[in-house]
Amino acid sequence: MMNNVYWLVAILVLASAFGLFRRWNEGRTKVDNHRVIVSAQQIGSPLGDRATLLQFSSAFCAPCRTTKVVLAKTASIIDGVNHVEIDAESHLELVRELEITRTPTTLVLDKDGRVRNRAVGVPRQDELILVLAATV
Repeated sequence: MMNNVYWLVAILVLASAFGLFRRWNEGRTKVDNHRVIVSAQQIGSPLGDRATLLQFSSAFCAPCRTTKVVLAKTASIIDGVNHVEIDAESHLELVRELEITRTPTTLVLDKDGRVRNRAVGVPRQDELILVLAATV
């Protein structure tokens, strides 16, 4: 009986540690080393003169709505930055090519459409501003 309690405690500790790690990591902007180039034709919208915040969303994604607000506000603060939201289900080929595994995912593209950074989950606006300052 005591052995079962130890297993239960171990499982709870591991699950809690995983949850805390995921929560801490959620929305963090990371450098994307793939350096894929995304064209305006692929996303159906013009790229920004300085950068583009490309958001992959899905219909029933609650965090996608929050992400949309954060990205729109960030794009309005910095001249030459566009925010483009696209439906992941409607762009499956691009989703596969860019290795989008969940929504929301935000890609920071430079003026040429090269993927520089990505954030999975609701991105942090302060981090986005720093990334955009380095990109533009």
